[in-house]
Amino acid sequence: MSYSMSQALLPIVTVELEALSGVIDKAAAYAAAKKCDPSVLLGWRLAPDMFAFTRQVQVTCDQAKNGPSRLAGIDPPKFEDYETTIDQLKDRIARTLAHVKTLDRAAIDASGDRDIVFPLGPKKGQMKGVDYLNHFVLPNFFFHLTACYAIARNFGADVGKQDFLGKIPITVV
Repeated sequence: MSYSMSQALLPIVTVELEALSGVIDKAAAYAAAKKCDPSVLLGWRLAPDMFAFTRQVQVTCDQAKNGPSRLAGIDPPKFEDYETTIDQLKDRIARTLAHVKTLDRAAIDASGDRDIVFPLGPKKGQMKGVDYLNHFVLPNFFFHLTACYAIARNFGADVGKQDFLGKIPITVV
C-alpha cells in the first residue's frame, strides 16, 4: 500500500486543529477559574521575541490552510488577522478545518514533482511539492502548534501530552 501526500497531511492537520481547539477550551477554563481576563492568555508569549498566543494560533491555521491549498493547486483563502477573543480564535480554527475538508486529495497527491511557489517574507520560495510538504509545511505547522500548546501550559492550563496529540487513531491492547 502506498502512502500519499494527502494522507501524510490532511488527517494530521485535522486532528491537530481539533486538539488545538480543545487546548484553547482548557486554557479558557483555567482563566475563568482563576478570574483572569482572557486577554491575558491571548497576549501570553514564551519569550519577548516570540509571537503571542493569538498570533501563534493564527499562523498555525495559516499553515494548515495555505500549504495544502498550494499543493492542491489552488489559492488559499485569505483570513484577516482580526481575532481578539477566544471565540474568534476558535472560529478561525473551525473555518480552517472547513476549508481543509474541501481540498482535492488527488490534486495534493499529484503535486509531489510540481514546483510550489509561496511567499517567504518579502521574497518568494520555490520547492517541489514533496519537499514543500516535508520541509516547510509540516515543520512550520508543528512549530506554531507546539508554541500554542506550550503557551497554554506555561499560562497554567491543565493540558498534557494527550491534549496535544488529540484523537489519534490508536487501539490500546
